[in-house]
Amino acid sequence: MDKPIFLIGFMGSGKTTWGKKLANRLNKKFVDLDHVLVEKVGMSIPTYFQIYGEQKFRELESQTLKEQIAPDTVISTGGGSPCYYDNMAWINENGLSLYLYLSPKALHGRLSQSNIESRPALKGLQGEDLLAFIDEKLTERAPFYTQAHIQIDQINASLDTICQQIENYVK
Repeated sequence: MDKPIFLIGFMGSGKTTWGKKLANRLNKKFVDLDHVLVEKVGMSIPTYFQIYGEQKFRELESQTLKEQIAPDTVISTGGGSPCYYDNMAWINENGLSLYLYLSPKALHGRLSQSNIESRPALKGLQGEDLLAFIDEKLTERAPFYTQAHIQIDQINASLDTICQQIENYVK
């Protein structure tokens, strides 16, 4: 396939983990958009958010996303990346998009085990408040996420099934 593969989905959905595995399997370069952003601005995303606000972050994120276009890459986007500006349409025009879906409850389980402080949108949330936030945000973002070329329910996903779906799509 001569276009990049973009992994989209909610924070904690496994975009980085699956992205690395997929890039390795397909012999492509792996790019984590969040890591590129951190290198570009010289500070963590929570710090950037705190200093410049979400609007400036989303502008920078959109610009940085569009700089990553290369045919031999698997790109893990930020959870909100597809939901701002024309990012989802741009992703679909310039590559193959894969939405990694997990239920709110599964995401809650994963995110509860992660460093919440490293995720600006989740700061201070836990328990039922965290679950309610995930459910609300996932509902809000679903219209963008579901525009993906391929949707993967991670409960039944394996690297082989993901590769098979990509192969079937590009035929």
